[in-house]
Amino acid sequence: MFGLGFQEILLLLLIALLLFGASRLPEIGRALGKTIKEFKKAVKEEDNDDNTEKKDKNKLV
Repeated sequence: MFGLGFQEILLLLLIALLLFGASRLPEIGRALGKTIKEFKKAVKEEDNDDNTEKKDKNKLV
């Protein structure tokens, strides 16, 4: 995972805890999860659109 080991991830979580506080971390995690999910969905849809266009071009030829 980006070349980060357990200690580095733990340090990043500790810094996030200090910056945002314990009450906001779950909220930030949910928002990040939703963002990643939407991004993956958009990439998948774009990939499907590209495949559809290629199939349509092949049918015309």
